[in-house]
Amino acid sequence: MNQVFDPPALEPGTLRVVPLGGLGEIGRNMTVYELDGKLIVVDAGVLFPEEHQPGVDLILPDFTPIRDRLDDILAVVLTHGHEDHIGAVPYLLKMRRDIPIVGSQLTLALIKAKLKEHRIAPFTMAVKEGQTEKLGPFELEFIAVNHSIPDALAIAIRTSAGLVLHTGDFKMDQLPLDRRITDLRAFARLGEEGVDLFLPDSTNADVPGFTARERDIGPVLESVISRATRRVIVASFSSHVHRVQQVLDAAARSGRQVALVGRSMVRNMGIAAELGYLNVPDNVLIDLKKALNLPDDKVVYMSTGSQGEPMAVLARMASQDHRIEVGEGDTVILASSLIPGNENAVYRVINGLMKLGANVVHKGNAKVHVSGHASAGELTYCYNILTPKNVLPVHGETRHLHANAELAIESGVERKNTVIGENGIVVDLRDGEMSVVGQLDLGYVYVDGSTVGEITDADLKDRRILAEEGFISIFVAIDAQTGRVIVGPEIQARGFAEDETVFDDVRPQIVKALTEASDNGMRDAHGYSQVVRRTVGRWVNTQHRRRPMIVPVVIEA
Repeated sequence: MNQVFDPPALEPGTLRVVPLGGLGEIGRNMTVYELDGKLIVVDAGVLFPEEHQPGVDLILPDFTPIRDRLDDILAVVLTHGHEDHIGAVPYLLKMRRDIPIVGSQLTLALIKAKLKEHRIAPFTMAVKEGQTEKLGPFELEFIAVNHSIPDALAIAIRTSAGLVLHTGDFKMDQLPLDRRITDLRAFARLGEEGVDLFLPDSTNADVPGFTARERDIGPVLESVISRATRRVIVASFSSHVHRVQQVLDAAARSGRQVALVGRSMVRNMGIAAELGYLNVPDNVLIDLKKALNLPDDKVVYMSTGSQGEPMAVLARMASQDHRIEVGEGDTVILASSLIPGNENAVYRVINGLMKLGANVVHKGNAKVHVSGHASAGELTYCYNILTPKNVLPVHGETRHLHANAELAIESGVERKNTVIGENGIVVDLRDGEMSVVGQLDLGYVYVDGSTVGEITDADLKDRRILAEEGFISIFVAIDAQTGRVIVGPEIQARGFAEDETVFDDVRPQIVKALTEASDNGMRDAHGYSQVVRRTVGRWVNTQHRRRPMIVPVVIEA
């Protein structure tokens, strides 16, 4: 953890860059740019919870540094429509609803649908590759990049302090399904102009070579689907238009029809088809009710839940809590990568499906997924084209950021001009010179049901204790005058032991400890409660090697 220190006041003509998320993690991507009192925000995404964060629905960037600067925000600029880049936008707009949202056609369509669920009608500006827009002291040029969702954009930010290139997520697939390649000519032109600060996607920086082509997936999917004798269920991200396209094409060639399953899948693919980003073959797409009546060898279900999310479609199928009942001979294809931290949840779903008799095909045993992120070879290619003066790797865990920084250094960027940061790092750029001037103390903002930011790490610790160690409550009534126990101790437990006689040994210990405390002059209920907590805690730790949550209730009568 870097040492926290406040940045100095920002001088006129200096560009300040503050990533609020996406550094040291895969998710919560959000970067704030400030110049001459005005801000633009690039992306505002969410992070999905891991197993040690029970009950949490989403994790947001920490908005604290901009909470008092909302009126200074000129726009939120979105690179593409994935949740880890747009999922936090509704929560930001709840703080100020008229912040303009800038993005490509598909990205805006996806965020509008999401905002509609939050009853927010946004102000939007649609942009496309090759377009330049002036927002206050910032001039933004939008550049086509290839990713696992159509219409992704990199953003060149021209300012009086220097030229910045923020890639968003990208790779260099030379034969993409939509024929929209990463615009290397624009990158070369920026390199000639002089890139003062480069913020590249780091997700695959530690993967050698070049990322495989998306179209290589098609023949594998078709082979698996054509050989399946019963139903086929394909799970992927609900916004992976290219992957859904290949499933539709493979199903059509195999004489099957496709039903989309999962609210977000139905919504997103409906938007993509309406805007022309998804080409649906004739008579292939049907609704779920009709699909359930088709012969097993004539249907493919395209669902959400590839990350093992407990409430998503695939996990509910595995737990037999969905109307699609997976059975012997069904084929399930997990056509996505494993987001770090989700491994256990995914393997639990795979095991559950296999117990039901399904044949599960995943990245580990077939080529049913390729990444949407540039590998080391592609990133090195970018460094050689751009020859950036300064580099701040973003979008990745710490190992990815380090790997990306090393690629920059190997390609000729001076080590002192390459910064490996954490969320909240404050970087200033002036006359092409970069300097680290601060480190903000940022935390996680948890969305738990309808609450935002009210759940703390301490609350999550309590939840983990309850889940793993159990709960013991002790009720005792004490004579206010003598301090002697007159009722109890009555002990109840959950998740600790089924046989209540296990507490027979500790009851006399509680009475003895309370009596000794009374004899020593104790006369307040809080003090007695602490005595009970210590006594039970010591007993349960030494006798049972457990650390349950202990809740003593002592009243004076």
